[in-house]
Amino acid sequence: MIFGKGFYKKIEDGVEREWVITNGIGGYGGSTIINARSRKHHAYLVASLHAPVMRYAILDKTDEEVNIGDRNYSFATNMRAGGWNDEGQRYLQSFSYDELPHFKYQAEGFFVTKTIAMEWEKNTVCIGYDIMNGDKPAEFIIRPMLTFRDHNLRLKDNEFKFKEEFENSKTLKLVPKKNKDVNISVYCSDGKFKKSEEKFDVDAILQTEVKTGGDAVINSYTPYEIKIKIKPFEHKKVSFVCSTEKKFCKDAFKTIENETDRIRNLVKTAEYNDEFADTLVKAADQFIVNRESTGKKTILAGYPWFTDWGRDTMIAFTGLTLSTKRFEDARGILKSFAMYVKNGLVPNMFPDEGLDPIYNTADGSMWYFYAVYQYLKYTGSREDYDFVEKEIYEKLEEIIYFYEHGTDFSIYMDKDGLICAGDGYDQVTWMDVRVGTWVVTPRHGKPVEINALWYNALKIMEELSAKFGKKSKYGRTCKEYGEMAEKTRTSFAEKFYNKDKKCLYDVISDTEKDDKIRPNQVYAVSLPFGILDLEKEKNIVNRVIDDLYATYGLRTLDKDNSEYKPYYKGKLHDRDGAYHQGTAWAFPLGALISAYVKVNRDNKDREYVREYAKNLIMPLKDHLNDGCIGQIAEIFDGNEPNISRGTYAQAWSVGEILRAYTEDVINIK
Repeated sequence: MIFGKGFYKKIEDGVEREWVITNGIGGYGGSTIINARSRKHHAYLVASLHAPVMRYAILDKTDEEVNIGDRNYSFATNMRAGGWNDEGQRYLQSFSYDELPHFKYQAEGFFVTKTIAMEWEKNTVCIGYDIMNGDKPAEFIIRPMLTFRDHNLRLKDNEFKFKEEFENSKTLKLVPKKNKDVNISVYCSDGKFKKSEEKFDVDAILQTEVKTGGDAVINSYTPYEIKIKIKPFEHKKVSFVCSTEKKFCKDAFKTIENETDRIRNLVKTAEYNDEFADTLVKAADQFIVNRESTGKKTILAGYPWFTDWGRDTMIAFTGLTLSTKRFEDARGILKSFAMYVKNGLVPNMFPDEGLDPIYNTADGSMWYFYAVYQYLKYTGSREDYDFVEKEIYEKLEEIIYFYEHGTDFSIYMDKDGLICAGDGYDQVTWMDVRVGTWVVTPRHGKPVEINALWYNALKIMEELSAKFGKKSKYGRTCKEYGEMAEKTRTSFAEKFYNKDKKCLYDVISDTEKDDKIRPNQVYAVSLPFGILDLEKEKNIVNRVIDDLYATYGLRTLDKDNSEYKPYYKGKLHDRDGAYHQGTAWAFPLGALISAYVKVNRDNKDREYVREYAKNLIMPLKDHLNDGCIGQIAEIFDGNEPNISRGTYAQAWSVGEILRAYTEDVINIK
């Protein structure tokens, strides 16, 4: 992906495109394609001090300049109160992103390519400067902009307090007084550290924060500059490294090579040889990280601010780990969440250090069944079944038992075999926004997707119990699971279908039926075990396409509803009000693709079915060049032009689009 000057003729265009790199332990780095920060979370090194949480910005960015004769060329681009300092944008020849971000600057006969990489599973960022000089001597200057702050916050200039010392002429050591256990190293392979005239870079303005009503000013600590002499016609490579590790690689170009090879090997292992799929395989890698508390893998829900959420993990699981053939990682994730099942509930969120998991989800446990089923479908060896039988199966029995007999958050099986969930201020489905006492999208009762998932969980248990038998005090026989499933299926078909609108009610109770048209109903079709007849399934798919499809995802509410709010923008209160009331989400589009292919299984023209499914999904290929390069955003405006919003990289967006594309477009049956 190459972005030349045509992509940032206007500075506003350049600042809207972002990039992210990650280190496999929850740390990350990112900025915009013109190297201008636009949000608090933009920093080259956000270290995860207790994987994958306790994330602190360490190096906000580096700015560069070159002196040639008596002329100075700044490669910095920053927004100040007086407007843009945009010299850097003017001298930026191109930004490119393959496995890593590359900036190429030019002034007179001086060229420099700046490549940024993170050392894998270490809190270390490396910058490789590949310099080719013209016919005049030059002085190249690197200006590190340092910090030590929670990545969600800013610091004022009087809050930067470090103990400083030089380990040697090439390495500056800083220890923040807020946390003396953290040791920051700043290393450069060439040049000399010189004290800066300005010790602080203050009041840089962050455009994204301005738009969303956030804290829009950022400050950095800039005590030193690094000055490097460049001879005429010299080709020089310079390594700059910033790290919180005791030991780290000081050769930036070796780290760049290692990380490039690692990512390319992931693509090779996945074996798609398809540009869209290959890009999504790379994107998937950024969410799979180590969790120190379990010693196993987990999935971060999104960058830059989410940690690991149970619901998001299980929905993203197939695409991120199975479509990419990362089966060992898949086993680790399944085992990790099994360890924390409590009263039949999978954790909804693993919080930061020192706190217990949060369990407020009715669907996380149900999606866990789907993840296990998909794991066995993709792998299917005796060894894999043994793993599920020994490490997972008893937890599945426990989950069914507690859902049947009742567990926390008013989750229980009613006498009709359907699952009730939620009460009061509890928000236990994925449409979960609550602002104080304002429950924005109340879905208490029997939500449609929870019950479609419940039916699938029972059918999965019917299959597995036939193979494994009872393993715990909670277990039932194969026949009993089958009988429970049949009761659920009969009640679901009788109570959820809306004959007038030819689709499904979103939530039902003993007294009400919510007929709002929402995307949740599509899971009654897309999941492995169908619960309705083919005619009803086709009606549902057609209704969702007609009323909810919005180019990059599915709207959370149809346009004709009086509560429809299409634009996710403005201050937090306004955004919360639109989050599930019209905003389009990318991840349910994966289910729609699968549902469409499934209901057209009797169409002999498979190429037509493939092309139609491809038409639904391929706008996201263009999106990979917008927003966060190579990633899929969390949400989009419901109305055209469907601008991306929320987190710029979302796990279940990537996972579900990769799964649907590889299962139902590339490998359509």
